[in-house]
Amino acid sequence: MKKIIKRILIAIVLLIAVGYSVNELSQSRTFQFFGGLVNSVETDEKVVALTFDDGPGVHTDEILDILRKHDVKGTFYLTGYEIEKYFDDAKKIVQEGHEIGNHSYSHQRMVFKSPSFIKDEIDKTDELIRQIGYEGEITFRPPFGKRLVLLPYYLSKLDRNTIYMNIEPDSYPDIAADANKIVDHVVEKIKPGSIILLHVMYESRKESLHSVEGIITSLEEQGYTFVTISELLEYEIQE
Repeated sequence: MKKIIKRILIAIVLLIAVGYSVNELSQSRTFQFFGGLVNSVETDEKVVALTFDDGPGVHTDEILDILRKHDVKGTFYLTGYEIEKYFDDAKKIVQEGHEIGNHSYSHQRMVFKSPSFIKDEIDKTDELIRQIGYEGEITFRPPFGKRLVLLPYYLSKLDRNTIYMNIEPDSYPDIAADANKIVDHVVEKIKPGSIILLHVMYESRKESLHSVEGIITSLEEQGYTFVTISELLEYEIQE
């Protein structure tokens, strides 16, 4: 009986270890099995990309007003179902000259999903992005940053990188709860070629929305220029 219990305990520990390893691998900033993974760009130029995940949402007009005031173009990773829900707001983002990225249709974690599910999530959202009038390159960022094998493989077949980030203050609850802390975090972590991620579309993310103006003015005072993801990729230093 003791041997059986010991084996069960060992099996449980192994399952936990495997689960932890898979989870860490699925959100790695430096490795994936297929295709390109971009979390920042190696450049000597003081350029950074300001990106926003999710939406359109209730704060679309507010974030557009802020960006227009400072003449900054951002990259918005929109979900298909929210484009359908806030179709006119999505069109506004395009009309303001911002870049639109694909953040899947349903915002489900795209791990342990079938190839047909992954294809449908990406293709359906690409089509909606075209319907709102966006004509530029459509980059892709996975929901929750999660991916393992099939999603990167499908993207690689389309010659599309996985766009990640290297600065994400919203992921730290104590920082995300205070707009000033968000600004300080970004200023502390910034470097040429950085990709900043914020969530600003929901009522629960007002502090992130309120941080945007401070981030823009603080970084511009340091000599930084804001570009879209597609523009940032052009700054990559070629070895």
